[in-house]
Amino acid sequence: MDNKEFLKNKYLVAGAGISGIGALKLLADKGAEVILYDGNDKIKKEDLREKLSASGIKNTEEIKIVTGELPDNIAEYIDICIISPGISLEVPFVTKLKKLNKIIWGEIELAYRCAKGSLIGITGTNGKTTTTALTGAIMDRYYDSTFVVGNIGTPYTLMAEKTKDNSVTVAEISSFQLETIDEFHPRVSAVLNITPDHLNRHHTMECYGKVKISICRNQTPDEVCVLNYDDDMLREYAKSIKCKAVFFSSREILYDGIYCDGAGDIYKSYKGKAKKLMNMSEMKLVGRHNGENVMAAIGISEAMGVPEDTYIDVIKNFDAIEHRIEYVDTIDGVIYYNDSKGTNTDASKKALEAMDRKTVLIAGGYDKGSEYDDWVEAFGDKIKCLVLLGKTKEKIAQTAIKHGFTNIIMTESLKEAVIVSAQNAKEGETVLLSPACASWDMFKSYEERGRLFKEYVKSLKA
Repeated sequence: MDNKEFLKNKYLVAGAGISGIGALKLLADKGAEVILYDGNDKIKKEDLREKLSASGIKNTEEIKIVTGELPDNIAEYIDICIISPGISLEVPFVTKLKKLNKIIWGEIELAYRCAKGSLIGITGTNGKTTTTALTGAIMDRYYDSTFVVGNIGTPYTLMAEKTKDNSVTVAEISSFQLETIDEFHPRVSAVLNITPDHLNRHHTMECYGKVKISICRNQTPDEVCVLNYDDDMLREYAKSIKCKAVFFSSREILYDGIYCDGAGDIYKSYKGKAKKLMNMSEMKLVGRHNGENVMAAIGISEAMGVPEDTYIDVIKNFDAIEHRIEYVDTIDGVIYYNDSKGTNTDASKKALEAMDRKTVLIAGGYDKGSEYDDWVEAFGDKIKCLVLLGKTKEKIAQTAIKHGFTNIIMTESLKEAVIVSAQNAKEGETVLLSPACASWDMFKSYEERGRLFKEYVKSLKA
């Protein structure tokens, strides 16, 4: 989409967070007419203008800023709304725009239309960040121009104009971002898994699943979508997608695809002919879930034409992502792990599986409407003590007691939770922060929660 096309339309960027600012900068740099809108009527326009200037946006005094309820005349005036992923499509101003037949894009749709080169899109309930970072590292080793963007931290819109015809962009894509795609079209896509999450927004698993698999809806038959064979929903979806499905599995020996056997050996198989690539013990990442992330990255790398020796070398030397089963320290013989990114029960279960000793588990946080029965049942005899905090602590405690787990300690803060956990963990045991909940009740993000956890752990030495 060239600049002339952008100049034909009038844009409303909804949301003044990192995604919204990225979208606004991209549009402003192209000379498009753009209005910034934020539904928070308490936010000061002067503060937003300073934020725009700090982001490198020029002539910010010429950008119209609207806060609070979206006026009818603005809704009627604009042609396209670029909506930030954190904004529900069910809020009143979106309903108003839909009734006026206005186009609504997310920032990844806008970025896609501006970017060049090949796009790899990665989604799934869990494992997106690790798989995206690992895939990005592999592509960076092999290709001259690589960008890693999306939900991993850097908005796609901030990098789109830097891409070239030979660039490879690896994008971590959330379900919220996929709700507003139109022409968005990866060369290679991946859906790692679909487990209950964000049902307060998507309402049903069917809706959630359809949004996730939509990542490949514009792909052609000769393009690839990498899918988890062990996920029943994804196996079913694979029957109806237009592109080629490439499966990976940690439970089954595949005739075609990538699989890991009971000994931890990872194979790639084509028409029943399997070749061993490596053993999981050769890599720094731990846990079966990371084996699945690695297999997904292998499937993507194969589809992108990356040589086997290149991706294997990167995999073997790749370090764990911050906040995802991240080793923090060993204090008085107790090992501390930060899994703040375990924001739902399935992610947290994977962290529990990776623990190989008695564990004091810190959990609880913002309530996304999740149930905790399967998660508690996964405790087995591994979880020694459950330390709870946040909005969900009572709900989790009741579920745990229902399943016969009663060694529960309630706390009022993360700092208290760390101190209590240290008091209850003995030498040779583990303290694991894996909340099974989002962070928004007490923290700005899971990153902030994880950083504070690490600070509080380090302070135990004092």
